[in-house]
Amino acid sequence: MRYLLRFWTVCGVLALGWHAPPSAAAQTTCTLSGTVRDAATGEDLPGATVQVVEAKAGTTTNGYGFYSVTVPPGTYTLVVSYLGFATLRQTGVELRAATTRVFQLQPDDGQKLETVEVTARPDDPVKRADMSVERLDIRTANKVPVLLGERDILKTLQYLPGVTSAGEGAAGFSVRGGGTDQNLVLLDEAIIFNASHLFGFFSVFNSEAVKDFTLYKGGIPAAYGGRLSSVLDVRQRDGNTKRLRFSGGVGLISSRLTVEAPIHKDSSGTGRGAVLLAARRSYADIFLPLSGDANIRRNKLYFYDLNAKVNYRLGPRDRLFLSGYFGRDRLAIPRLFGASWGSTTATLRWNHLFSDRLFTNFTAITSDYDYRLDVLAVNPYTWRSNIITRNLKADASWFLAGTTLDFGASALAYDFRPGTVAPLDNSTVTGATLDRKYALETALYVSGERKLGTRLTLKGGLRHSGFLRTGRETIALYANDQPVRYDPGGGTYVDAPVTGTRTYGQRARIVGFRGWEPRFSASAAVSDNHAVKASYQRMYQYLHQVSNTTSPTPLDIYAPSGSYIAPAHADQVALGYFLTRPTAGYELSAEVYYKDLRNVVDYVDGANLALNNRLETELLSGRGRAYGLELLVKRTTGRLTGWVSYTLSRAETQVRGRNGGPGINDGAWYRTNFDRPHNLAATASYDWTARWSFAAAFTLLSGRPATYPTGRFAQAGLLVPAYGPRNAERLPAFHHLDVSATWTRPARGRWQGKWIFGLYNVYNRLNAASIFFQEKSTEINGADISTGQTEAVKLSYFGIVPSVSYEFEF
Repeated sequence: MRYLLRFWTVCGVLALGWHAPPSAAAQTTCTLSGTVRDAATGEDLPGATVQVVEAKAGTTTNGYGFYSVTVPPGTYTLVVSYLGFATLRQTGVELRAATTRVFQLQPDDGQKLETVEVTARPDDPVKRADMSVERLDIRTANKVPVLLGERDILKTLQYLPGVTSAGEGAAGFSVRGGGTDQNLVLLDEAIIFNASHLFGFFSVFNSEAVKDFTLYKGGIPAAYGGRLSSVLDVRQRDGNTKRLRFSGGVGLISSRLTVEAPIHKDSSGTGRGAVLLAARRSYADIFLPLSGDANIRRNKLYFYDLNAKVNYRLGPRDRLFLSGYFGRDRLAIPRLFGASWGSTTATLRWNHLFSDRLFTNFTAITSDYDYRLDVLAVNPYTWRSNIITRNLKADASWFLAGTTLDFGASALAYDFRPGTVAPLDNSTVTGATLDRKYALETALYVSGERKLGTRLTLKGGLRHSGFLRTGRETIALYANDQPVRYDPGGGTYVDAPVTGTRTYGQRARIVGFRGWEPRFSASAAVSDNHAVKASYQRMYQYLHQVSNTTSPTPLDIYAPSGSYIAPAHADQVALGYFLTRPTAGYELSAEVYYKDLRNVVDYVDGANLALNNRLETELLSGRGRAYGLELLVKRTTGRLTGWVSYTLSRAETQVRGRNGGPGINDGAWYRTNFDRPHNLAATASYDWTARWSFAAAFTLLSGRPATYPTGRFAQAGLLVPAYGPRNAERLPAFHHLDVSATWTRPARGRWQGKWIFGLYNVYNRLNAASIFFQEKSTEINGADISTGQTEAVKLSYFGIVPSVSYEFEF
């Protein structure tokens, strides 16, 4: 209770301090509020700019397209703008009392970009107070060429500064050197634990269902928490409130279809709501039976997903949203191996407008990420696991004169089911169930933004997070509370002996953690086109992804903080310079950052992580650091658009010794799996004619760190490699060029179609996904005979890959 009282005290201080009492001459004001929508579909436009020119006042719409701005009574010119839409300008608007107005912007057809007024662009980095934020709409992402023509927002993110992939054909992405588990990925506010299909070749985000997405690399708003490195907030489309619409595409790897329709149309032809259904499925399993190889014919490999969303306006002040996602991957090799994994989410939201200045959103969310592994070769068995979450949230935005105050609270319940093993057929495997783990993560937050004069803008926030582990569970006890001990004889860390156990009943408190997470940023506009910004943030993370592979897999394990695993936390500071040339359509930004991480976990050499009921015996904790320089040059208007980014960075971990042991890498700093010192990326899109457009994307980055053997020794007649320092070596540099051409056929009535031709990896670069070592052999008299030598073998996934796909809508 005392933390709740402190929280509301802070809210009051911010409200009084940031919203100074108006002078007597300015006490009479009026508020203009409403929503900004897409005129073609009726969908809300988050992040649109609404300006009252003569009053030199303005605001941006929130995540639901709502805006509110307070000005003295008078006659004004209103300017409403959003990237990719024609700017709306209304003159002679009388504002004498509280006024509600809905603005509908016409989408720009792409051929008139050079005539669009760009001086009031909503995403102008000089005008915004935040920094280290990347906002992209789905139309921008769809222009980037990708593998087999499968549009993918995660691949687009990897062309932005500070973002790298885990590797070709690998799931996950890294932000500013952080681990893949340090990214909070949200789809309509529901947590996505695995955002990839087919082991990372494609993402779970169907481009037909996505409206926009925002990546926070730093300066993360206080409304978000639970991860150290970034937040990726993906929003699904609301659906078309104007007419029934079908859209989709057919490609080499998958096909997709989307249906959207208005609900309860009024006399103006606009629905009070809309419904959207989007389905996608790959069909490799359909063609595998056509193979001449009997073994391949029986294999299965496919994925599918379904997005659904319904929204309905109950009245002028209330609106309901219900959205969900269901996706699954399936891999099966008869008599050898089988795997299935997927996510199910559901989000129910209620928007309520208490007044023209107070906007609230109440949310209930559930998600279930599960996977199943079937081992069929010898002693067959099946392994099932789940992570189930239930989340309740309340968020509010209070639009004061010159200030927006955001505050809210959340409670997130976890149910970890790390594994149930059951024998199949006549297997001798003994069935077992790993201990379920329960936790409750809570948060309270408040944040606000205040403009001081015409040049300086301050943005601050405070978040208080808590994490409570509860039973039912039996906890192992160790001498001196140390689950890992060092064995000098073997020169390795080993499991400490269990000295006893402690059993906790249902919902009994096991251990709790809490922490304050301040956030602050400042923007000083040197001129209308130049700005200098700085930010600081602290983040806590209570979940740890435990893996000894170089990239995430569907079978990776999440270990919650508990009796032996402390929460990780990170402090990050950043400084940036931003320049825009609106008339020329150019932007330039340069940011430097430093991130200090504590209590990050890493596995000991020889760790056994699978089906381990005592993961604490395989882990050591230490500290991390990441720092770098990010450069971005972007062209946003005209026929030729795109960007070039370059990142110079370093990411390292240090795990000192304990219990007489040397730690990892003898306690010295070593590279993390996501240390990529150099990362150069470029994208370009050119509208040649009304029918033809072209796009290209290029990336060049340092190879992933790797641990290579430095020698070998014989044991029981086998040659065993002796590995050197962790991550002391590096794979070869990764680079490739992708191109695409799009032909838009003339419209036939409401039917619109386009053909997309692509070429992935134009110059056939065989990038190393990994390098492994094996004994070299030679063939003598038809038999493979070992030479006693060790050879390095490079694994590559793709050379040059052509693609063609067809997209349509009507």
